Amino acid sequence: MGIARTFRDLRVYQLARAAAAEVFKASKNFPPEERYSLTDQIRRSSRAAKAMISEAWARRRYKAIFINKIDEALGEASETQSWLDDAFDCGYLDSTQFEKMDTDWRSVGAMLARMIDRASDFCKYSSDTDYRGMVMEEPAEWFGEKIVDSDEASP
Repeated sequence: MGIARTFRDLRVYQLARAAAAEVFKASKNFPPEERYSLTDQIRRSSRAAKAMISEAWARRRYKAIFINKIDEALGEASETQSWLDDAFDCGYLDSTQFEKMDTDWRSVGAMLARMIDRASDFCKYSSDTDYRGMVMEEPAEWFGEKIVDSDEASP
């Protein structure tokens, strides 16, 4: 299990950052007439998803705000998928590009949904808690490791 010390340590942020870079790279080849529509929209939504993750991290002292920001990131990730559909339908992406990018954004969305479900693991409420401290990122089961219940663990 990894410990996240900053938002850059979160796997979801790392994947969103890489996926946004892929969107930017692919959108460079979109036709000029799409500059202020599809190109602008897909770049904006992909970058907003990762930005919302970093903002949620900074505001995780308050669970409701954390959930709201992660939910906004989830919305931006879904919006990016919709713009990817348009780019594919218009022939700006080939099927290999589309499948890779769509899979990445689907993974981002799944991770974000899980973060919402596990918001308490990321948020700390007590005034003596340093909200900038360490947070356990993801359960070991996501990495193929067996989770041992504390009652089952041997001393």
